[in-house]
Amino acid sequence: MRRAVTPVIVLAVFGLLVGGLFRYAFDELNEASVANYVRSALDGAALTLIVWAAHLYLAARGGWLRRQPLIVELIVRSVILAVIVAVAAIVLEVMLYGHGLEAKWIRETFFKIIGVGLLLSIPITTIYELVRMIGGHTLLGIVLGRYRQPVREERVLLFLDLVGSTTLAETMGELRVQELLTRFFCDIDEPIVAHGGEVHAYVGDEVIVTWPASASQPSRGYLDCVFAIEDRLAKRADHYRKEFGVVPTFRAGMHAGPVVVSECGVSRRQIAYFGDTVNVTARLQAHCKEAGRPLLISGELLRLLPPDRDFVIEPLGSTQLRGRAASIDIFAVARRGSS
Repeated sequence: MRRAVTPVIVLAVFGLLVGGLFRYAFDELNEASVANYVRSALDGAALTLIVWAAHLYLAARGGWLRRQPLIVELIVRSVILAVIVAVAAIVLEVMLYGHGLEAKWIRETFFKIIGVGLLLSIPITTIYELVRMIGGHTLLGIVLGRYRQPVREERVLLFLDLVGSTTLAETMGELRVQELLTRFFCDIDEPIVAHGGEVHAYVGDEVIVTWPASASQPSRGYLDCVFAIEDRLAKRADHYRKEFGVVPTFRAGMHAGPVVVSECGVSRRQIAYFGDTVNVTARLQAHCKEAGRPLLISGELLRLLPPDRDFVIEPLGSTQLRGRAASIDIFAVARRGSS
């Protein structure tokens, strides 16, 4: 809920400021009344939120648009936003000022509003795409310079991969499997975001998800995320069968502990995670096949779960994972009542 409300509040405040500045920059001195400034501020806030809502709609429902060449996508987006801003500006003018459309307003103000609205859509869209690309938490860390030097953080990591991708590539062909992977990653993104996770990276047929970890605030959201992904795929099963002839399944490993986070690269920068926690999570995910379980977690993660959890947790004992000298306690997790 907080993830949805925060950008709305920030954008509303931003719009209020822009509306006030618009009145100050373009209107005549004899119109500089408190009432007019309030109306302009409300106008700016409403237009900003309308542009944001339109952008979210295009991002969620505009799959057809994303399949077009980039130049076509940009032109179509600009035209759609221009039409939306124009209609919204006319409606708000009538509602806020209580009179019909005046020729002077259309001639002197209307097109300025459209121009400012489209200019505002550029930073809004840019920030939104950056958050989608690297995650809000990571983006804030980069902006503040947090990861210029290596930083040690407590994190929960999830390594989740598609089962049988190699076999699927042999039967379906690499291009079709890539289409399946793309659809798979798109479908599981919603439950990941809904449960507070951030996608760190896609590696082949695997996705790496991370959460801040806190021993003082137990949460079942980490595991709820995995089962929400399972539910999402089950809901989309008919679609997958119709389009690909197979319903994707996954194996997942989860672990918690300290990781070192740092900016890496020069010509292309990215945030990288290092440390034993990363290696153990990867090994846990790989161990799922040997253990015959779709979800394995470590004892460290188990300690971050609340005591009133309703999962079936099966101890598998202390296990020495491949490529690691020290053994760890491993647990298989399933939902109560599942077969």
